[in-house]
Amino acid sequence: MSHLTTSAGGTRAPTGALGAGIGVPGFAHPLLAPTEWAELPRCAAGFLPPARPGGGGPVPGAGAVHWAVLNVSNGPGARPDPHCLPAAARVRETGVRILGHLDLGRGTRPFGELLTDARRYLEWYRADGFWLDRCPTDRTQLPATRRLATTLRALSGGHLVFGHGSHPYPGYAESADQLVTFAGSWDDYRWSQVAEWTADYPPERFCHLVHGVPRSHLDEALRIARWQGAGTVYLTDRRAAGTAGGAGDAWASLPGYWDDFVSRIGTGVSE
Repeated sequence: MSHLTTSAGGTRAPTGALGAGIGVPGFAHPLLAPTEWAELPRCAAGFLPPARPGGGGPVPGAGAVHWAVLNVSNGPGARPDPHCLPAAARVRETGVRILGHLDLGRGTRPFGELLTDARRYLEWYRADGFWLDRCPTDRTQLPATRRLATTLRALSGGHLVFGHGSHPYPGYAESADQLVTFAGSWDDYRWSQVAEWTADYPPERFCHLVHGVPRSHLDEALRIARWQGAGTVYLTDRRAAGTAGGAGDAWASLPGYWDDFVSRIGTGVSE
C-alpha cells in the first residue's frame, strides 16, 4: 500500500477531508477536444465557487475544478489562437484558473524564452498563472527556478504550479503555490511513497496526477491522495501511449468516469 518515506520510521496520520479539487493538466487543443473544453464550464457551473466580496464574479480556483492548463502548441504559439481564445475565456468566467503551459525542459530552456511565452499567455489569454512543466527536482537547479518563479510573480501575481512529477528537493516548496509530487500510472501510484517533509505543508500545496485508474479503484485512488496529503488531483482511466512519450496523451481527453470523479471530489471519500 501507499506509505510515507521516513528516515526514522513512523507513520503519517490521514489529512482529513480531501477539501480537494481537480487540476486538469492539459486537454488537447479545443479543435481536437471540443467536448472536454465545453465540459469544464459545465462542471464548474454545477459546483459554483463563492463569489468575490462585493461582486465581480467567482473567486478563481475555489470550486471543484481548481485550474486547467492551456497548451496551445507546446506553449502559447506564435500568435493568438482563434479557437483557444474563446475556450479559455469561457472557462475563466466560471472561476476556473487558466494556467499557461511553460516547458522548463528540466532546466534547459533559456530564461528569456520562458518569459516571452509567459507574456504571450498573459496578453493573449489572460492567464491566471503558469504550469511549469518538466520542472527540475534537484537542488542545483533551485536558484534558477526560484529566479523564474519570482519574475513570473512580478509579471502576473498568478498561481504557480511546479510540474515535477516526483518529489523534488524540499526548497522548491518555498517558490510555488503547488508542487506536482506524483504524475504517473495507477500501477505505480498504488505502491507509491510520500516524502516525509511534505507533512510540514497543508494538502492544498500538493497535486497528484494519475492515469490508468480503473473505475473500480477510483475510491481507492482518492483515499491514497487523501492519505498522502494531496489537495488537488486528476484521475483518469486513459492510458499513456507507449512508454517513452510521457503521460501527456493520457490527459488529452476526459476520463470515462468524469461525472463520478467530480461528484466524489465534492464530498471526499471516507477511510
